[in-house]
Amino acid sequence: MRTIKVSKPINNKNKKNTVVKMPAKNKTSWDGYSIKPRKEMPDGLWLACPACQHMLYRKIVDKNLNVCPECDAHFRIDGPTRVKQLVDVGSFEEILADLTSLDPLQFEARGVKYKDRIKVDDDAKGCEAMLTGKAFIRGRGVMLAVMNFGFLGGSMGMVVGEKFCKAVDQAIEESLPLIVVSCSGGARMHEGVVSLGQMAKTSAAIGKLDEAGGLFISILSDPTTGGVSASFAMLGDIIIAEPNALIGFAGPRTIKQTIKIELPEGFQRAEFLLEHGFVDMITHRKDLRKEIGRLIDYCGK
Repeated sequence: MRTIKVSKPINNKNKKNTVVKMPAKNKTSWDGYSIKPRKEMPDGLWLACPACQHMLYRKIVDKNLNVCPECDAHFRIDGPTRVKQLVDVGSFEEILADLTSLDPLQFEARGVKYKDRIKVDDDAKGCEAMLTGKAFIRGRGVMLAVMNFGFLGGSMGMVVGEKFCKAVDQAIEESLPLIVVSCSGGARMHEGVVSLGQMAKTSAAIGKLDEAGGLFISILSDPTTGGVSASFAMLGDIIIAEPNALIGFAGPRTIKQTIKIELPEGFQRAEFLLEHGFVDMITHRKDLRKEIGRLIDYCGK
């Protein structure tokens, strides 16, 4: 038996410290009273909103399209989840699913090789930094390209460039609208100048789509930065942003340190860019499917 000392008297008659016998560990009863074993809380049932700090039940958040039910903050979501939310059920036909990144520079940082990092991220997220394929959105056929932030921050490397250009080519061949959802930290440093070359490559592909009279709807989610924002993300015929999405080339801290002036409040957020004409509209995630369908019909595509 374990014992503990109680400094406060149990009753008025005994003023001295009293030794109380406690049940041993793993016992299920004590002086005739049953003790229920404490249940462990499964991991992942709750999460804290990064904006309002409310504790949220994950199932409710998932049902709400990964949007906080308290403050309406739009959480970052991975590529497969985005595809599932956007397309009609069972309509997504992925292309170039087996395309994987190479290691042209034999890059290594902090003792971790790029080729090993690719494998770890691929195992965890199940896809590269972009998913592309043909799908239907509210019955309208589209070519869809969705960036996956969970894979190396959605960074743009040779695979992203190749998948994007293939999606553009197929959109031209089949006269389909191109819908691209950006969510990226920029170019992939692991591939050096090869990744930087994807900016010109993807921009040229959009030029071909424009010459063919195609429709390109660009959707900017949080974050859309770096080489992605400096290339195809800002070249859409129609540019839609999710609420409060961070959109820009360099981050606010880097810009502030470079130009040495105080930045306006809300700088590089979707609402600021809408006010200054960089995006055409801000659309809540729950309305995105409906808005895409409306725009395709309006443009006659």
